[in-house]
Amino acid sequence: MKYAGMAVLMSAAALLLTEVPISAQSMGHGQAVVTVLPKSEGQPVPSSVTQQDLSVKVNGKNAKVTHWAPFQTPNNQIELVLLIDSASRSSLGRQMNDIAQFVSTLPPNVKAHELILKNLHLPGGPAGGEASPYFCLSDLAKRWPGQDPAARREVVMVTDGVDDYERRFDPEDPYVHAAINDATRARLVVYSIYWVSEGRMSGTEYANNTGQNLLEQVAQATGGKNFWQGMGNPVSFQPYFEELSRRLRNQYELAFTGPLNGKPDVDEMKLQLHAPGTEIDAPQRVFMVPAGQN
Repeated sequence: MKYAGMAVLMSAAALLLTEVPISAQSMGHGQAVVTVLPKSEGQPVPSSVTQQDLSVKVNGKNAKVTHWAPFQTPNNQIELVLLIDSASRSSLGRQMNDIAQFVSTLPPNVKAHELILKNLHLPGGPAGGEASPYFCLSDLAKRWPGQDPAARREVVMVTDGVDDYERRFDPEDPYVHAAINDATRARLVVYSIYWVSEGRMSGTEYANNTGQNLLEQVAQATGGKNFWQGMGNPVSFQPYFEELSRRLRNQYELAFTGPLNGKPDVDEMKLQLHAPGTEIDAPQRVFMVPAGQN
């Protein structure tokens, strides 16, 4: 069974943003999807996190939280796209049952269909040849298949994360940074499942370390998570999908106002949660736009 990609669309409610007067030209607003979980494994998920428990900074300057609410109604919309690196496709055959089960066990309000995406390499190139998963992520962000601007947009990438256009580890890799900026502008939350690509000539410990570090950058910047278990491939994706499902059930919508540097731009964001027994995964980047503009 071959999969080049899959999209899962769930039904949703629009974000409710408290608008700031347009006259406040020096102010902008941003929004983010934040995951709230218990610090200790096995503990119940916190249910009483309030707006007063939060503090937000944008580019080191204080921002004001204007909206904070959990995504917990039956009408919450999620658009989720699964991207599979074509260089790994043949070796992933035994994981397809886990992928199919993940889709089939989504909540009743889920609309699921397959979306055939061009593989995680440049169009027209040989499988695994001169591949960059970050080019693909940028392309997906710019041409998102969903039609609901209010839906949460979540991405799961199955790849080794190696950028064959910048094979040495570079924390300032321009292609990774471009993907992060594009994903942030499109308000994507990016998760990754690390899988060594047998079809790509990158199966060295150095390359694997590089790929994992780059995937971690993307996940942290967008508020997602990089799933991996050392250098080897996981026996099953099921534990990762179970955690992903738990995360999707425990996300909040956040909106805030803060200083704007003259024009819409991707800025640094730092969110702190002052609630005992909790931890958060929040984006480290946010797309700020003028106050009053969506």
